Amino acid sequence: MKLTKLYIGLLCGMTALSSCNDFLDREPLDEITPDNFLYTEADLASYAIALYPFSTHDGWDQCGIWDNDNGTDNMVAADYSTIWTPGQWRTPETDSHWNFNTIRQCNYFLNIVQPRYDNGEIDGSSAGHYLGEVYFLRAYNYFSKLQNLGDFPIITETLENDNEVLVAASKRQPRHKVARFILEDLDRAIALLSNDPDGGKNRITKNAALLFKSRVALFEASWETYHKGTAFVPGGEGWPGDPNDLTDFNIDTEINFFLAQCKDAAKQVADAIPLANNTAADVDLWDNRPADPQYKMNNPYYAQFSDINLESYPEILLWRAYDYATQSIGHSAVVYLRQGGNTGFNRGYIETFLFRDGKPIYAHPEYTDTSILDVRKNRDSRLQLFMMTPGELLGVNEQNASEEKFLETKINLLEGSSRAITGLMPRKGVGATWYRDGLTGTEGCPVFRATEAYLNYLEASCIENGETSIDATAQGYWKQLRKRAGLPEDYMITVNATVYPGSIQDAVAYKDAPQTFETDWAVYSKGEQVDKLLYNIRRERRCELIEESMRMMDLKRWRALDQLDYQNFPNEGYRVSGMNLWEADLSEYYTETGEFELKPEGEAESSPNVSGLKNSGKYLCPYRATPNNYVYNRGYKWCEAHYLSPIGAKNFRQTASNLEDLSTSVIYQNPGWSKEVDTPPIGVPAQN
Repeated sequence: MKLTKLYIGLLCGMTALSSCNDFLDREPLDEITPDNFLYTEADLASYAIALYPFSTHDGWDQCGIWDNDNGTDNMVAADYSTIWTPGQWRTPETDSHWNFNTIRQCNYFLNIVQPRYDNGEIDGSSAGHYLGEVYFLRAYNYFSKLQNLGDFPIITETLENDNEVLVAASKRQPRHKVARFILEDLDRAIALLSNDPDGGKNRITKNAALLFKSRVALFEASWETYHKGTAFVPGGEGWPGDPNDLTDFNIDTEINFFLAQCKDAAKQVADAIPLANNTAADVDLWDNRPADPQYKMNNPYYAQFSDINLESYPEILLWRAYDYATQSIGHSAVVYLRQGGNTGFNRGYIETFLFRDGKPIYAHPEYTDTSILDVRKNRDSRLQLFMMTPGELLGVNEQNASEEKFLETKINLLEGSSRAITGLMPRKGVGATWYRDGLTGTEGCPVFRATEAYLNYLEASCIENGETSIDATAQGYWKQLRKRAGLPEDYMITVNATVYPGSIQDAVAYKDAPQTFETDWAVYSKGEQVDKLLYNIRRERRCELIEESMRMMDLKRWRALDQLDYQNFPNEGYRVSGMNLWEADLSEYYTETGEFELKPEGEAESSPNVSGLKNSGKYLCPYRATPNNYVYNRGYKWCEAHYLSPIGAKNFRQTASNLEDLSTSVIYQNPGWSKEVDTPPIGVPAQN
């Protein structure tokens, strides 16, 4: 049986299994289970791939996966997220996380297929692989629950349509048990999966499962480490769960278990998969635009994010293929990236990248950001490779290979749904072709990349060693990562040059002043500064995983947002910003009238469209273009309850024995949140 490129279209043949009911999805499945179904590997393969949940390039008006870090301190979208505005995020009627659709579909499959597989009743030598895929997919879905809700029901059976049974099954289990359950599913998957399935790395592989296992284990180890003693971990002060569920529970034992699991799984991947070669590691691409193309698609490190076919890149463990020519399956990611994508890097992120001598920007008094070329000069190779430069060659016309297309020198900061929000434009994922229309792009989309295993092991080793040292294996991994980035292998050069802010207020409120210390939120855990070695491991992760959707997960598990608590900042909190707008020479780039006319807030007589020097300083501040913007004077602030999402009010009513008293529900709300619909976190004033 041939199953190549099954991931191209994310087959939808099993959509009949989906349900809109989020109360354990009670609809019976009898009508879609003929006696002869799920007896062949083709049945299993089709069922499994219909459940693939991975975020990939898809649809119009977006940059695919490359803007998934929007709403963090890495990247900025046109609209702010209410996660940064305590009082605006409120308990919903129905939330997107408390649902069991995929869990039920996985359980249905596993309850039927596992016994048949054990009894040798399924045709095909690859049946075990597809069984492993569904164990992986159940684990993947449960990890989403763990990240967003913490404690969660553990359900392994397809439950009867009986209200009493369903209510009992809704009881939440402590998060450490959920995390262990996920690892158990992944161990089952790893034992069954192949690294060479039919369809190649368009299908889930053993290495992808090992990498994901290391991610889950590190997440839980670090979450329990930094949230220890709070209501966000079992047994912590104010934890709303049942103490009877904590028999023999010891949080330090749990942390050590998860760290060991992370290191073991990560090492298996890192030792088997070499890092892609970066041919630009020793080249300063500062103003080398004519030579840039040879360091893009001819550079394996860059090309693995942008090529049409990612199968040959060892570092890519799972990816999605597209085929517009024969199947009309494409995406718009590159079309929007080349125009700005309605996104942009935050200045604080760009300032995190080191100079090529391994020292931070504040160790270089010659540093200037009056142009994007200056920002790139002598910096970490990753910044030079993955940030756009005005005037650079973007590719050749898809209809005329002799016609080269260049990025406008005049960046569109103002108009349309794909403008450059901060002027600092992402480039990861931009290939060699200029498309005239959306949905015609066919660059492959990475899902799992082996480099994460190097980073996971490195961080786990540091936590395990009290955050002040790392083992020899971690040292070797870090040296490889730094060498590829064009940095000195000796990481202590960076550690010793790191300067911390004097106070939390300094770190958040430096605004327009020259940077003289670290402003990265990852300097903190629990509102306290971490060891500089650990911080620089976090910096490495932040710079390596540029545009790869990891930032919010990391900030939450590190508890790196306490210092942004809204109560610490009665006025403006953290201000996102972009390029140095008002010190640059803009006369040749922008017209005095017309579509690119800049009308600074505080200076324009009417209809301002950009932040002004007078009120907001020299940097482009996307949320200060108009005074009526909600975060204009507030900036980003945090609330402790936001570490987890609220459970929707509907779920408490469905599971309460007394509808007049929602405390009779078998489900408890997450710390700090109310059970009543449309209410802010407890004690936080509602904001409109």
